[in-house]
Amino acid sequence: MGRLWRREWWRLAALVAAGALIGWPFALSGLGLAVGLAIYLFYQMRQLHALQEWLTHHPHDEPPSAVGLWGELFDRLYRYQKGQRITQRRLRDTLSRIQESSEAMRDSVVMLDRHGDMEWWNSAAERMLGLKPTLDRGQHITNLLRDPSFVDYFHARDYREPLTLCSPIDENLILQFQITLYGDDERLVMARDITRLHRLEQMRRDFVANVSHELRTPLTVLAGYLETYGDMAEMLPERLGRGIGQMQSQTRRMQNLVNDLLLLSRLENDQGGHDDVRLDPPSLLEAVRRDAEALSESHHRLEVEIDEPRALLGSEKELHSAVSNLAFNAVRYAGEDSRIVLRWRPWGDGACLEVEDDGEGIDPLHIPRLTERFYRVDKGRSTATGGTGLGLAIVKHVLLRHDAQLEIDSRLGEGATFRCIFPAARLTDAAPASRRA
Repeated sequence: MGRLWRREWWRLAALVAAGALIGWPFALSGLGLAVGLAIYLFYQMRQLHALQEWLTHHPHDEPPSAVGLWGELFDRLYRYQKGQRITQRRLRDTLSRIQESSEAMRDSVVMLDRHGDMEWWNSAAERMLGLKPTLDRGQHITNLLRDPSFVDYFHARDYREPLTLCSPIDENLILQFQITLYGDDERLVMARDITRLHRLEQMRRDFVANVSHELRTPLTVLAGYLETYGDMAEMLPERLGRGIGQMQSQTRRMQNLVNDLLLLSRLENDQGGHDDVRLDPPSLLEAVRRDAEALSESHHRLEVEIDEPRALLGSEKELHSAVSNLAFNAVRYAGEDSRIVLRWRPWGDGACLEVEDDGEGIDPLHIPRLTERFYRVDKGRSTATGGTGLGLAIVKHVLLRHDAQLEIDSRLGEGATFRCIFPAARLTDAAPASRRA
């Protein structure tokens, strides 16, 4: 390119010099110089006109013929245009394949621009969401999906968990929405029909609730009679008395299981929020500590630490149940002489309730599944300690109803920390004087 520029400068110099030399014998060197410059300017203007005509009227034709710098410029522009056309063709082909594959999907797919306006959707979105190509293209997504839950979900920009709602055109159709951010703050909205799964899940919940409720009465009758016979144990043969004691133990275990199933069923089916009150975390943790101490029978060191002055908004009964489950698990599984700390402390903008122990710890392999119903790390030991396998599932659902989340941090031989993290919206003004036990 430098060689072409030098050649262009030499051409200009030659024209100027030729004009000056031609005019010199006539004492018109200045006029000759001006003529040389005019010729050079005319040539440049002619090439600019050719460039403008080519780009405006014939961009897909061969470039105008030229030499020197202009010839190189025309060739480069032509190669650039050709490359851009190839790239555009590939992009169009890719977009067409994406749209064709999206059309073949049974799930709804809606593409939004950076403002949230709908640019494209597949035919499944028309069936599930009632979108109309002639009317809705360019409309903001919240103008058509006006459910407050979806509007809050859309603007929150936290799309880690999907949102389940009824279809805007059919209340019997249950959809699961998932939003993905991509490109220049654009969004992809996907909606999946989970009506069948929703109905099966509801049937499961109803079945568990009904069976648990029906078991409660016969178990109460059994427990009553066994308690009566237990009071007469001294009058019964030793073998029969031992059998009655075992039946009482297993009946209590069944009652605990039924109670936990009923509580979990209520947590799953009840929307919650109607019994939220201002709670004093120090008082809550102190009450849980006393209960856990009774279960421990002085085999553990239980402490309460308060580092956060704010109070907590929530259901006292549910949060007491959640923290109690965590504390009782620590008593059952941390091992004797372990130190168990119930703690209320700041966590980012919010705060967290922690139950920490220095016991045996948990293999990180098990942590993702700990909140599953009936999942046990050590089935034999859990049975011996009387656990139902539902405690952490109950904790998880209680926290979900309080806009909170459960974090588990543990290593084998290094103890375990169960952390209930509450957002700032769940905190209120300072609680009464903090206590540390």
